[in-house]
Amino acid sequence: MIFAYSTNAFVKYSLVESLEMIAGLGFSGVEIMGDRPHLYPPDFNAADRAFLKATIKKHNLKVTNLNSFTLFAVGDTYLPSWIEPEKQRRDIRIRHTIECLKMADELGCGNISVPPGGPLNNLTRNEAFSLFHKGLEQVIPLAEELGVKILVEPEPDLLMENTADFKMFIKDVESSALGLNFDIGHFFCAGEDPARSLQELFEWIGHVHLDDIAADRVHRHLIAGHGTINFLAIFQFSLLYFQTLKITKTIVSKSQ
Repeated sequence: MIFAYSTNAFVKYSLVESLEMIAGLGFSGVEIMGDRPHLYPPDFNAADRAFLKATIKKHNLKVTNLNSFTLFAVGDTYLPSWIEPEKQRRDIRIRHTIECLKMADELGCGNISVPPGGPLNNLTRNEAFSLFHKGLEQVIPLAEELGVKILVEPEPDLLMENTADFKMFIKDVESSALGLNFDIGHFFCAGEDPARSLQELFEWIGHVHLDDIAADRVHRHLIAGHGTINFLAIFQFSLLYFQTLKITKTIVSKSQ
């Protein structure tokens, strides 16, 4: 398990400055924002990518996730999305995901996180899920080829918000290249107990966002411990799981 800090919190600084500060805080991992002002793939030529890799290595950082959720470079937090009516807009999201998969592979990062559809607007849920799956079909082959997972991140007011939404989505997915980026605060905002959601969705989780939310469950991220989420229950389950996993691996090893 690697604790990382996201460059999303350093948008007033360049990517290199962000990496320096995160390493200076003592973190061994970093989640990189796959968007401007940090790592928007079209902005990086071969020399830029080589310098970035050297900088990451210099600071002994492991890239835990390439956060490909936002698209401020050409849109905003949610748009262009997977489920917009216009094909041209959906294609922008698809191309961005493909470019981020290639960038993650080059940085030795095993996953990228993506939005869970987008605002529904006038679409029905069935129409939206159909468009989302069609979009994913265009990026999954590359993810499988590179061995880089695509982690969907449920968020309030989007196509997928909660545990039930994600489980309904994932049951129709045959590829192991798709998983879940579990943002603790998002599930709390959706009215759930994050510890219970974590247990129910654990088999699909590839990366976790630790953040807190106030008691009103309004979607405003806080530093962990500054809100009302019960992190003790979350950590207790995680510790128990990894202890069980370690014992299971030991038993299997001895039996072989």
